[in-house]
Amino acid sequence: MANTPQSKKRARQNERRFAVNKARRSRIRTHLRKVEEAIASGDKDAAQAALKECQPELMRGVTKGVYHKNTAARKMSRLSARVKALA
Repeated sequence: MANTPQSKKRARQNERRFAVNKARRSRIRTHLRKVEEAIASGDKDAAQAALKECQPELMRGVTKGVYHKNTAARKMSRLSARVKALA
């Protein structure tokens, strides 16, 4: 339990950051899921459009510290390869 004023303030800040980061992660996962669904349906145009929307959202997560740069790069690489493989 936080006792000092400093630790109480840090606890409040941590709660706010947690809420913001949770919302960011949720938004990114939603975009990733849209790409996955488009790939599953076999619609290449929809998959490409969803991937194009997903990329800036994922990179924004990197700049905000929600994801590591290599994690985002790996996700984008795998998704783009799967979209490219659609015939």
